[in-house]
Amino acid sequence: MTDTGNRRDPEDWIAAFAVSLGVDAPDPTTVETLLDLASVAAHGSARTAAPIAAYLVGRAGIDPATALERAEEI
Repeated sequence: MTDTGNRRDPEDWIAAFAVSLGVDAPDPTTVETLLDLASVAAHGSARTAAPIAAYLVGRAGIDPATALERAEEI
């Protein structure tokens, strides 16, 4: 069983992680787009494709909306 006593809500965790990386946290629209991208990746392949797709967006330096469009074409 997983201990959830120290869990933060997602927005707080993302904000804290962004600070630790020295970047701004994504706005709610960007979060929604990234979640849509993760869904397309996971349903188009396997669950493991979702985090890797998000990683590739960061590596490519493109905006999530463009990445989502490209993912939907695959």
